[in-house]
Amino acid sequence: MFKKFTAADILMLVAAFLSLIFSELLWFKGEQESAIFVGLWVPSILGFAILLKLIQNQKND
Repeated sequence: MFKKFTAADILMLVAAFLSLIFSELLWFKGEQESAIFVGLWVPSILGFAILLKLIQNQKND
């Protein structure tokens, strides 16, 4: 399963995961507004990763 991941795919997943962790740290630190802002990065990063994957697949066809 992981053999199909490129370096860019792994980088995007790591970025999304770190964003999620950082958001949770901010939330429990008491900075709820900042936590929500950073938490919104996760779907944005994953959506961008999907877009890159679709463009890559379209070029290969």
